[in-house]
Amino acid sequence: MKKIVAILIFATLIFSCTEKESSHKYTSVAIQTVFEDSVSIRAIAFLDANTLALAGSNGVYGTVAVNSGTVRTSQMKYHTSIPEFRAVSHTATDFFMLSAGNPALLYKTGDNGRMDLVYKEEGEGVFYDSMKFWNDREGIAVGDTMDGCLSVIITRNGGQSWKKLSCDKLPVAKAGEGAFAASNTNIEIVGDHIWIATTESRIFYSPDMGNTWQVYEAPIVNKQPTQGIYSIDFYDSELGIAFGGDYTKPEDPRNNKAITSDGGQTWKILADGNRPGYKSCVQFIPNSGGEDIVAVGFTGISYSSDMGDSWKELSEEGFYTLRFLNDSVAYAAGKNRISRLTFRTE
Repeated sequence: MKKIVAILIFATLIFSCTEKESSHKYTSVAIQTVFEDSVSIRAIAFLDANTLALAGSNGVYGTVAVNSGTVRTSQMKYHTSIPEFRAVSHTATDFFMLSAGNPALLYKTGDNGRMDLVYKEEGEGVFYDSMKFWNDREGIAVGDTMDGCLSVIITRNGGQSWKKLSCDKLPVAKAGEGAFAASNTNIEIVGDHIWIATTESRIFYSPDMGNTWQVYEAPIVNKQPTQGIYSIDFYDSELGIAFGGDYTKPEDPRNNKAITSDGGQTWKILADGNRPGYKSCVQFIPNSGGEDIVAVGFTGISYSSDMGDSWKELSEEGFYTLRFLNDSVAYAAGKNRISRLTFRTE
């Protein structure tokens, strides 16, 4: 009996080892354009395994069907103006899109396929940057500083209504502090946790869905208005990466990427002085144990297989943002297009 138990334990250990996540060791990427139009797209999200939602400039929003490639788009107008969308998110039943600038307009899927305006904010300095949901009931959107704190609106009823947090509920912001509306990735959520990366290279962190907050410092360059953290991603509640730099000096690779292994409390600069430079979006590749990371910007696509210690340039084709469908396929959006990216090992 003891021998049988020992064999079973050994077999379990062997199986566990073979199932352990690790780098996919990609060497190339194939790029297939699936949508082209005269629109700048900085916000995309998978609604499900077959539907990619988008929203961008010129009031354009719509979907791309992953299996068929069918694209459906519409244009949103607000009175005589046309909003520019920089943030999207979704629940199991609804799609949301949020405009940048004044007025801020937040739309939610309504009846008969139309989009309903569920939140509007007007005033000098209004500028929202990104949006994400914890679950089907609770979501958050973040904007630049007003009245001494970041602009934070939260829904607790599935996006039917949104309420702006008062500054006494939030940490004091630095003068001019905000977030870059570059890729809808300066917010990250894991479970009840949320991290917000700012232009001042600070991380606003809440462990309880935005009820309490604290601030951590990251060592990414932030001395100029065009510098700071542009994008963050977390593989789990401990392992995270921040990416940024200066889009006016995109080749400068100094102090523009950092990693944390303690939930954002402390950060370590990665590959300092080595490419890549500025990127607007960074994402962990699924099922890689946190070892595989992709960063995109208008300068191209970069890949790391060792948690950001070293990087290789896979393509010079530029994009603003990307999201992974699975551990080998992602969709990326940028100027005038959305493309399907297939990562390969040959």
